[in-house]
Amino acid sequence: QVQLVESGGGLVQPGGSLRLSCAASGSIFSINAMGWYRQAPGKERELVAAITSGGITNYADSVKGRFTISRDNAKNTVYLQMASLKPEDTAVYYCNVDGHYYSGALFGSWGQGTQVTVSS
Repeated sequence: QVQLVESGGGLVQPGGSLRLSCAASGSIFSINAMGWYRQAPGKERELVAAITSGGITNYADSVKGRFTISRDNAKNTVYLQMASLKPEDTAVYYCNVDGHYYSGALFGSWGQGTQVTVSS
């Protein structure tokens, strides 16, 4: 079983910055993709950013140039640096990680979610 622990959410004014972290633990042999999703009230969950094991990144058009995803493979941790935040970035942010157990079986896990609120 893989556990994901997220941190870093909170309340920030428009134009401000926040950094989210998500640490994975458990019987992890390897991690493939790591990503961040978000879900605003009344909306579907959407991909914000993702990063492969090789460091290739992908961003939603709405956050390009403002958000940066990165990972620390030694710590099994993924980060989301968010800058120039807008009220429309307000949502619950979830991390998602997929990889392999030592048994060779695949896993895919979600974090518990962390609230990001952008408001003056």
